[in-house]
Amino acid sequence: MRLFDKEKLYADRVLAMDDKGRSVTYGQFNDFSGELYGKAGGKKLIFILCENTVESLLGYLGCLKTGIVPLMLDSHIHPSLLNSLIREYHPEFLYVPEACTAKIEDGEMIWQYGGYCLCKRNEKLPPSLFFQLSLLLTTSGSTGSPKLVRQSSENIDANAQSIVSYLEINENERPITTLPMNYTYGLSIINSHVLMGCTLLLTTSGVLEPPFWEFARKRKASSLGGVPYTYQILKRIGFMDMDLPDLKTMTQAGGKLPPGLHKEFALYAERTNRKLIVMYGQTEATARMGYLPASKSLEKCGSMGFAIPGGRFWLEDEQGSEITKPDVSGELVYQGKNVALGYACGKDDLIKPDEWKGVLHTGDIASRDIDGYYYITGRKKRFIKVSGSRVNLDEVEHLLKEQYEEIDFACVGSDDKLVIFTDYLIPDAGGEILDYLYRVTGIRSRAASVRCVDQIPKNESGKTLYKELETAANNRE
Repeated sequence: MRLFDKEKLYADRVLAMDDKGRSVTYGQFNDFSGELYGKAGGKKLIFILCENTVESLLGYLGCLKTGIVPLMLDSHIHPSLLNSLIREYHPEFLYVPEACTAKIEDGEMIWQYGGYCLCKRNEKLPPSLFFQLSLLLTTSGSTGSPKLVRQSSENIDANAQSIVSYLEINENERPITTLPMNYTYGLSIINSHVLMGCTLLLTTSGVLEPPFWEFARKRKASSLGGVPYTYQILKRIGFMDMDLPDLKTMTQAGGKLPPGLHKEFALYAERTNRKLIVMYGQTEATARMGYLPASKSLEKCGSMGFAIPGGRFWLEDEQGSEITKPDVSGELVYQGKNVALGYACGKDDLIKPDEWKGVLHTGDIASRDIDGYYYITGRKKRFIKVSGSRVNLDEVEHLLKEQYEEIDFACVGSDDKLVIFTDYLIPDAGGEILDYLYRVTGIRSRAASVRCVDQIPKNESGKTLYKELETAANNRE
């Protein structure tokens, strides 16, 4: 992989530092990779239960370097879901935190590195793997679904190189982990910075915890990334008043940032001589597909920009014809070397070749302005009919989040019934919200209802778990 082409030049550089005072160099990573290959080498499937730790990082990168194919999973995955995936995909190895070994029904520990254990399974039916297959990730928002995205080394290399180009990453960058390692956005930060021989700052603390910011200041974090929910939290905790002298870059992806919040952080970046880069991507495209240059953050507020270097966007109407006029919505389609090989729903799919051939129909609805900048307006399947008119559930969410910036919303529904879930816990909140919605959209209260929850349920990457909203509301009631 080109990701490791300059590894010998970087041998003495620090690859990662963690919040416990430990560090590891690129040379030590090379030694680790050799040991891993000696224990599990070859084109084999391994499950990694991820944490933002040195051991987890080395396991992931070691697999990419040696050709072992990892499926990246959250270390907090429920044992029943983990074992269901094991039964579906038949991995020969698992690389897990020592505390997680009890989750494994069938596995013998054959090697330990720090707090992580390599477990070998007595697997009689290991899967056959396509020769270009390098990495497996769960689809966005997955809660135990066996559906995976199949990525190749070319996908990973192409996307990392493109990100390095448009973010202008050099060897002096020090990104701090704000996202899970099993999430495509979190991995893209790792890949692009490893390509340039940077030092990664690893912490298991979150942005709500003081130790996170103490570590960021002490180790001179130069960049951080987040999903929209991260930026909502940053605003709440007074991030814009923090003393962070070494922070230069903020990136955002994982969903559309409400335009009001986008503008606030763009103004903050301009005022403090920092860069805010809003990006767009999906696991199916390895990570990034589009970005909005920092210089356009205010002028094109609300836009996700245009295609990354090496990629191309266009819009298609419902008949599959390309839309050439500006300000007309259609499905966003992307072409580039970072488009993944396809999906897998079981072990027999892991031998499949490249099915997508570099073209991805994203399922997102977007429009393009006269200057060529794209704006995401919703998901293709997130529509209902209300009184005969199509209602985009994502647009309703964005409207409400824009009006009530400190409040979270999630919208679901079926034809003629819109249900709005919110953590707005004041008396008659529902009446206020429905009055506003009617004034702006014309949707009458008889076609909509509001339900309160203590917190909108999210997955580890900040995406709303729509299927859990009803349970959350019932628990509160």
